[in-house]
Parts: sequence; structure tokens; C-alpha cells
Amino acid sequence: MAGTESRSSTFSSSSVVADWSLVFWTLCSVILPVLITLWCSFQRSRRQVLIRDIFCKSKHDWHYTDLFGQPSYCCVCAQHILQGAFCNCCGLRVCEGCLKKADQHFLCKEIMMRSDGQAHSSMPHHWIRGNVPLCSYCVICKQQCGTQPKLCDYRCVWCQCTVHDECMLDCLKIEECTFGEFKDLIIPPYYLSTINQLRKDKRTDYEKVVPYCRKHWIPVIVLANTRSGNNMGEILLGEFKILLNPVQVFDLSKTAPAKALQLCTLLPWNAVRVLVCGGDGTVGWVLDAIDEMKIKGQECYIPQVAILPLGTGNDLSNTLGWGAGYAGEVPVEQILRNVMEADGIKLDRWKVQVTNKGYYNLRKPKVFTMNNYFSIGPDALMALNFHAHREKTPSLFSSRIINKAVYFFYGTKDCLVQECKDLNKKVELELDGERIELPNLEGIIVLNIGYWGGGCRLWEGMGDEPYPLARHDDGLLEVVGVHGSFHCAQIQVKLANPVRLGQAHTVRLILKSSKMPMQVDGEPWAQGPCTVTITHKTHALMLYHSGEQTDDDASSVSEQEHVREQTDEDV
Repeated sequence: MAGTESRSSTFSSSSVVADWSLVFWTLCSVILPVLITLWCSFQRSRRQVLIRDIFCKSKHDWHYTDLFGQPSYCCVCAQHILQGAFCNCCGLRVCEGCLKKADQHFLCKEIMMRSDGQAHSSMPHHWIRGNVPLCSYCVICKQQCGTQPKLCDYRCVWCQCTVHDECMLDCLKIEECTFGEFKDLIIPPYYLSTINQLRKDKRTDYEKVVPYCRKHWIPVIVLANTRSGNNMGEILLGEFKILLNPVQVFDLSKTAPAKALQLCTLLPWNAVRVLVCGGDGTVGWVLDAIDEMKIKGQECYIPQVAILPLGTGNDLSNTLGWGAGYAGEVPVEQILRNVMEADGIKLDRWKVQVTNKGYYNLRKPKVFTMNNYFSIGPDALMALNFHAHREKTPSLFSSRIINKAVYFFYGTKDCLVQECKDLNKKVELELDGERIELPNLEGIIVLNIGYWGGGCRLWEGMGDEPYPLARHDDGLLEVVGVHGSFHCAQIQVKLANPVRLGQAHTVRLILKSSKMPMQVDGEPWAQGPCTVTITHKTHALMLYHSGEQTDDDASSVSEQEHVREQTDEDV
């Protein structure tokens, strides 16, 4: 019995030990991963704080990426890296561990040369080693660079020329930089240092600064809206900073157009070109800032405006030959070439005054500036619904395709509901003071440009009827009517013609009763009884890109030439 009791007590004690051992290892298996995760999280957040601190204090425009888009090597330790930091201006690439050392030892692009009391008219190359662009060639031996799987070869951050390690000569290190293919667009650092010295001397005769002002110098200013359409603005900012002087490139979410355009006052008269990267709304914002320059008496510094379409509709861009939308299919270098080769034209801008009924002496009328079109009816209703939906959930509207799908949904809904029917009974229309008898309509659209509704040539319609020529610089507006959303869809696919109401220098529309949706250049609102008056305001200097014509453009041009010939024969 005693032996049995002894064995049982021994068994029970060993069982207790086994239980405690199981509890201990279970706790270790649970707590240890948690502690390791917390420690790693603490270290990661500490590294992020240090990196953010370096980014804030640095003269480089550092950005962090989790994966480089091409094989990359750290410019300090020369190791192959998948993730790390890169400079948007000079193109340096480094791993996390070498970031601080790279920031201290490598100079970024100089916006303005350091003053040494002398006037400069040239500057040497600024060489960066490694990570040269794909398919680049050595300026000495004409062979391809960057072919070896290591940090090798050099690139000048200004002229973008590349050279092999073995071809790099001492003379190249001190050779004068020509600024490469885009020398006519770049604002050189020594020009700005000379202008800065003139300002210190309280002189304003900037046009006499000739060291770089060659005959065909047309400096460009890039204004990019990072919130437009397909959110490509951030990528474009970096690519333009690599090719140009970073002082020429502005993010409109951080710097207002009016402030950015003051750079024009430091440049030669009537020479500057502005590239607006954004939608039609961004272009209107920039043109308003240019109008402010006219008010300030800076007419001689007014730039010509080109467009890189990043918005949803992009009708103004389409009209001026810059395309219906940009998604990265054209290299940035080609975009700059197009800006250099573009021709200057004028664009009519119109004043839209909305005076509420019964409040002539109590409320100021609302005043808008119109570049594209004004409308009342189903397309304004679609824009109003789209705008309200985007205000509630802006994160959903980051793609041009999604935006157009939402427009399509509200257009289909209006086909069934017909909220704008009997518009002809609610409004009166006057063209140049003459009353127009309206047929049964749901919408009226006043056009200044050729395109409407995301790529439709509304005034031309099917193109099977003679019609007066429409231009965006003749001081005339084209006024059309539509029978509803379904009629708009038919016009867009060339299955129907609009109701052409006429052309006029002044348009007056009286909304007699009820509330109706209205829009000016895609900015919608719900409007009660009022009087809308549209008159000519000013001209804007734009750039027209005469690239490859689409079938619609070619057919429209041929139809207009045919109409002109018929008119000449009649005369």
C-alpha cells in the first residue's frame, strides 16, 4: 500500500510539473511573437521618424518607395536595392541605411547658382553615378550605358547625357553643360542668380539679361494638379523636375496658380509657356489667375497655355488638340517637344451673370467665367448628381473610367425619370436681343468650344446637315437644344442631330418658374427663377497642338470646308 501511495504521489507531482511546463511554453509561444512584433513596430516607427526628419531638413526632394520600377543600386554602398529613397529632382537612389550619408555627401540640382559676385553665362555638368535611364547611350563611344548589373556609368542631371565609367575623362568633369535637348525650355540656375542680383540692386530691366536669352528661348512653367482625374499628377511632378529646373514645376495643391505665375515676371516678355496638368477645371483656375495678372498691369508677361489632360471630360484639351485624356502612354520628353512645337491661338472667355428673380436690389448677382459651355437641363442634372456623390465619397472617384460610369448611371436614370421635361415652358431664350421660339425641349446648351460631354462634337451632330462654322475664337456662341438624356446619348454616337437654335454674341436666358439644374464648365448647382446673361469677357492665349487627327476631327474639317465652298458658290 505504501509503495502504491508513493507511486501515485510521484505521478501526480510529475503531472503537475508537466501541466505547468505546458502552460509556460504556451505563454511563451503567445507572448514572444507579440513582443517581437511590438519591438519591430517600435523600431519601424523610429526609423520612419528619422527618415521623415531627414526628408524635412534635406535640400533633396526625397520620396520613399517599397519597390523601384527598374533595377536600382544604392549610390553610397553600391548594393542592389528593391526599396529605399529616391530624389525627384536629381534622381539619386539610396537604401535606408545610407540615406543620411547620401544626403550629406551628394548635392541636388541647384535652383540658383551660388553668388560669387560675378555674372555667369554657363555652368559645368552635374554628374550622378549609377541608375542611368534604360536605353541610354554614351556621348563618347556611342555604346549603350547601364548594361552591367552593378552601380556604374554617369548621368548629367541637367542635359541628361550619359557616359561610361571608362569613358569619363577629366575634361568632361569641367566641361560646359549645354542643357541638352530641352535647353530652350529650361531656366538655368545662373540666369536666376543674375536676376536675383538685379533685384538686390533694385533694377527691373530683366530683359537686358542676355547671357542665356538666346533667340528661341521659350521657358516653360509646369502647373500640376495632383488631385485631378486619374491621380497621375504626383508622378508627372517628379518626371518634369528631372528634366527641367525644379523651380519651374509647381504642385497646385501646395501653391496657388496666382503665386506660381509670378515667376513669369522674372522672364523675358511674351516668351513664357505654361503647361497645365489637370482637367478643364484646373485650366479655368489657371486662366483666372492670368486674368488677375492683366488687372495688375502685367500684360507683357502673359504666358501661352498648353494642356496635359488629367481630368474626366477634358473637352477644352480635346478642342485644342491635346487629346481626350492622358494615362502615361506618351513619354514626358515627347510632351515637352509638343509644347515647344505648338502654335499660339486665342480662346474666347465669357462672363456668365446669374441674377435671381426678385432680388435685383438686395443680392449681388452670381458671376462665373466660362471657357467651355453653359447648360440647363439633363446634362447639368447628371453633373449635379455626380458632384453630390463625389462630395460624400471622394475616395471612390480616383479613376476616369469610374467617373464616366457614374455619369452613365445618372444619365440612364434620367432617361426613365425625365426630371427636366417641358423646359420650353419654363424658360425664355434671347439671342442678340431676339426672342427665340423654343420647340419641346428638356435642355439648352451654350457652346464656346467644339467638344462637349467628354468628346462629342455637339454642334456638328451627325454631320449630314449644312450648318454655320463653329470656332472658339470668333466671339460667337453656339446654342443648341436636346430632347433629353437619350437624345444626348444618340448625338454622342452620331445617330442624331441636336436642335440648333442659332449663334450669337450675347445670350440671355430667363428661368420663369421652378428650380432647375445649371452648370458652367462642369461646376453644377440648383437654380431657382433667375435671368442668365452671357457676354464676351476676354481672350486667353492658348497653345494648339496640331498632332494626328482623329477620324471625327478629319471628317469635321472636311465637312466644314465643304460648307465653306458651298457658301462661296452661293455668293
